[in-house]
Amino acid sequence: MFRRVLIPLLLAASLLTGVACNKKKAANPLSHINSKQPDKVLFDRAMEAMKEHKYDVARMTLQTLINTYPDSEFVARAKLTVGESWYQEGSSAGLAQAETEFRDFITFFPNMPEAAEAQLKIADIHYRQMEKPDRDYTHARRAQDEYRQLLLQYPDSKLADVARKRLLEVQEVLAEREFRIAHFYYQRQSLLAAVARAKTLTDKYPLYSRADEALYILGQAYEQQAERIRDSKISDTLKQELTKGFLDSAANAYSKIVTRYPAMPFYQDARKRLVAINRPVPTPTPEAIAQNKKEQASRVLSTRYDRFVNNMQKRPDTSTAAKFGEPTLVDPKDTDAPRLVREINSAVKSEMDAKSGSGKISVETVKEGGKVPENQPLPRSPEAAVNPSDVPAQAPPQLNESASSSSGEADAKASSSTDAAKDDSKNASSSHKAKKKRHFHLPIPL
Repeated sequence: MFRRVLIPLLLAASLLTGVACNKKKAANPLSHINSKQPDKVLFDRAMEAMKEHKYDVARMTLQTLINTYPDSEFVARAKLTVGESWYQEGSSAGLAQAETEFRDFITFFPNMPEAAEAQLKIADIHYRQMEKPDRDYTHARRAQDEYRQLLLQYPDSKLADVARKRLLEVQEVLAEREFRIAHFYYQRQSLLAAVARAKTLTDKYPLYSRADEALYILGQAYEQQAERIRDSKISDTLKQELTKGFLDSAANAYSKIVTRYPAMPFYQDARKRLVAINRPVPTPTPEAIAQNKKEQASRVLSTRYDRFVNNMQKRPDTSTAAKFGEPTLVDPKDTDAPRLVREINSAVKSEMDAKSGSGKISVETVKEGGKVPENQPLPRSPEAAVNPSDVPAQAPPQLNESASSSSGEADAKASSSTDAAKDDSKNASSSHKAKKKRHFHLPIPL
């Protein structure tokens, strides 16, 4: 009885299984490939491979789609996905290839909405490779340029807000680098170098989290440079002029802290320095106070643990970057330290030239067809002056000459020329014998 019931049940189960398998086979969308567009099928396969992280399979499928169906509506998305596959791999070589693919997409499809997406990906490639402020800043500079390009070329894109926030983070890293260099120069009393770095920083990155401290360093460097001018050995007029210029620049730096950053820590210090150098203290507007408070509230305060973890990482800490405000899209002109030195040296040199005369050389020009003046003769006196040093002095009498030779010379001068010549020859021979005789008897020193 049990066997009779079991056999029909097994037959029914096998039939149901076969029917189910046949239904599953018919439901497979890839079994009838002609029922769909082939370019769409290839694109779907590539997207499935992307989800499974099979990037090489996805690239081969997409490349097949691009080469086989160049007029397909999926070609643009396929080229963008090829770059995305390299981007998601994340290696240095992959990121470089991804940048090439995204730039090719912008070249071939500049008017498509996806061009802004490709530009954002190019900027993100350098954003991912950005290092800390004390390391190589090449990728930070490149990321800043690419984000600026997106904001300037695609200002109405939906991705503009994302690019703006990341650009503020990149500029925070670049500003931190400039601040450290300016602080280094200031501590070592390279004042003009500190002035150049601090002023460039505050002009380029007004939303930097320590912009008030950078302006305070700038004002202090100007004040100390004015003290050096007071102690220098130049005229009082030039000393007063240079000192006044440096103190005015320091007052401008302190006034900017008071009016632009009233909610930041160095606000009170800037007011005190303005009073100390006898400059008026401005009053910040309510709008400036509200704006600075919003900027401060948008920053994320990192804890000690966060800073410790960040020190172990390669990426920089961008938590202090402002999330409110507009980043700088066009860099102002940099302040050059050698130019500051040249300005001071030029002022000192001009004063020295004014004291000593014009210091200029006039050149006489001869017009065409004019007569060239003749050269003037050298000035000479009627009789050539003789240098006294050129006339030899009379030789002193020899110590080893005898008395007879000297008396013989006196007699020779009084006699005639013939007798004088004879006497001179006799005296010369006698003096020579006397010299020999006297030299023979001289004691030899030990």
